[in-house]
Amino acid sequence: MLKFKVKQICTALALSTAFIAASPATTMAAEPTAKALEEGKKLAFNRSKGNCLACHAIKGGKLAGNIGPALIAMKARFPGKAGKQELYDIVYGKKARVPKDISMMPPFGEHAILSDEQIQKIVDYIYTL
Repeated sequence: MLKFKVKQICTALALSTAFIAASPATTMAAEPTAKALEEGKKLAFNRSKGNCLACHAIKGGKLAGNIGPALIAMKARFPGKAGKQELYDIVYGKKARVPKDISMMPPFGEHAILSDEQIQKIVDYIYTL
């Protein structure tokens, strides 16, 4: 129970810091289509593909895990085009927010679990949360 409370506090601190750092003037490039976002959601929720729900709570997801942070306020947490690229790099496996040797998240691109296109669709969807 204590670990869960600590995780909640850390998530709240990270979110509040992200809100302070977010710039309202930030604009994204071309928005993904509704079809691409739906495909990204299907991949993220698919237990044999992205399987994001195994570790992350996502709005609309069932049986979500709590190992990773809840995927909420993603535009505020990863503002602008650079933020979206950072999110892609994290999912791909090029960048880690915690050391790779203690992270539970697999490097989806590095290990060819998902293609670049699939990762981009998942990132586009997650960025809308």
